[in-house]
Amino acid sequence: MDSTFDPRVLRLQTPEECETFAKNAADRGLTDLVAQARQRAVLLRASASGAKSQAERECLQAVYAYEETLFIKHGRRVKASRTWQTIASKGILKAVDDIVSHDRPTVGYGSLLKAGLQQFAFEAVVLKYPKLFSDAARHNAKQRTAEWRLPHQQAES
Repeated sequence: MDSTFDPRVLRLQTPEECETFAKNAADRGLTDLVAQARQRAVLLRASASGAKSQAERECLQAVYAYEETLFIKHGRRVKASRTWQTIASKGILKAVDDIVSHDRPTVGYGSLLKAGLQQFAFEAVVLKYPKLFSDAARHNAKQRTAEWRLPHQQAES
């Protein structure tokens, strides 16, 4: 994913630097750089969170991406408290499995779609690492993502 970033965005080393850069880019009407800086902040936060595998890191990216949509909506940092509580009690992969296995998509899923960040949705992680998740999670992920195509799905086509 880093290869799609502008070199100026790649130089950003912290989520705070990404926020400042995104604000300055927004002030100048550079929406593509705003999006890149926000994505970079998500990746940096997830990288610093101590995930034990790439799948766990991508699950955490989904949480941080959702929190980014909350930041955009509220203009301040808001934690995805219930999601973090579930992760703390069940572990990241079990929490994601349970969340995606519900009959209805979460508010976070809708927020990520609306923001054009569906590549960070839990459903995308479930489809990318199907062996780590239940049949119910895989089924729901396939149904919910039917309207948008992910890079790894295009390779399978």
